Amino acid sequence: NREITQEELAQSNGSEGRPAFVAVNGTVYDMTQIIQWAGGTHFGQYAGKDLSNEFAICHKGAVDILNKLPKVGILKQ
Repeated sequence: NREITQEELAQSNGSEGRPAFVAVNGTVYDMTQIIQWAGGTHFGQYAGKDLSNEFAICHKGAVDILNKLPKVGILKQ
């Protein structure tokens, strides 16, 4: 698995043609082609961040959602 640094994640915020990456529980997902993440935002959340807590609150027990998303790599700690 490719390691994604915090800096790479922050730069992948979906703006100015950049990809939209989001980290959840240590895995980095590519949301670029997900229509709900157009422009790097989704219900007040922004790509380029670790959204583990936000995902847990909004999608309790919804591991199946994560399994359907394209994985980029793992977030380097």
